[in-house]
Amino acid sequence: MLTVCLLFFITGLPISYYSARHGLDIDLLTRGAGFGYLGSTITSLIYASFTFIFFAIEAVILASALNALLGIPLALGYFLCAMAVIPIVTHGIATISRFQVGTQNIWLVLQLTALLVVIVHESDKLGDWTQFTPLHLPDSGEFNILLFGAAASVFFALVAQIGEQVDYLRFMPEKTEQNKKRWWFWLTLAGPGWVIPGVIKMLLGSFLAYLAISQGMSFELATDPTQMYQRVFYYLTQSPGVSLLLAALMVILSQMKINVTNAYAGSIAWSNFFSRLT
Repeated sequence: MLTVCLLFFITGLPISYYSARHGLDIDLLTRGAGFGYLGSTITSLIYASFTFIFFAIEAVILASALNALLGIPLALGYFLCAMAVIPIVTHGIATISRFQVGTQNIWLVLQLTALLVVIVHESDKLGDWTQFTPLHLPDSGEFNILLFGAAASVFFALVAQIGEQVDYLRFMPEKTEQNKKRWWFWLTLAGPGWVIPGVIKMLLGSFLAYLAISQGMSFELATDPTQMYQRVFYYLTQSPGVSLLLAALMVILSQMKINVTNAYAGSIAWSNFFSRLT
């Protein structure tokens, strides 16, 4: 996680800079980087396909939360989760920004509360987590370049996330002598800096999955965020119902915030691809 996120930061910084400096989306950046007209058409297709994959993954997680909380069948949940973002996205970046800002405080409170609860109640298991060795992978207790590569390849799928950051960064105000310090701070944080909260959440998720697996939960359930966070919030509430409600709210907010961005970025990428193709 740390290695891949470091590479994301290094490669994402120049992309973010030129996007914010010149107001360019990822499609126009690829043309300026030497891919040309046809090349940028292909890169738009690749990027658009990534946003579809991300959109589907997040909708699956969101549907599982609705299933756990309300008993909504998964097939219906997939449909509802996909449709829910359309009214927000079709109203453009101003409505998307209002949605993101409006949900930010409650999302932060839930996320930080979960992190604090884990630190207070489970910090003694951190050492066991770093030494965790699955029974079917006895070599994973030591450094193994093949296992390292296999794990890294999973995270490398997130490399396209910088394109979604760029779709916001292109609206950055012009850099001046008066605002250059603030400009660079927010550029770094909102651009390649997405990996900072990203890697914290990935590490937390892996720790929560380890805790669930070590207590006998199946691998499939242990990687379900709703199951993860329900266990965390149970420490806080001592109520299965309330902990499930908080966990589902946390997951629903997270997935909606992510998928609104996926849909917006994807719509731009698909539009670019089809306009070039025709």
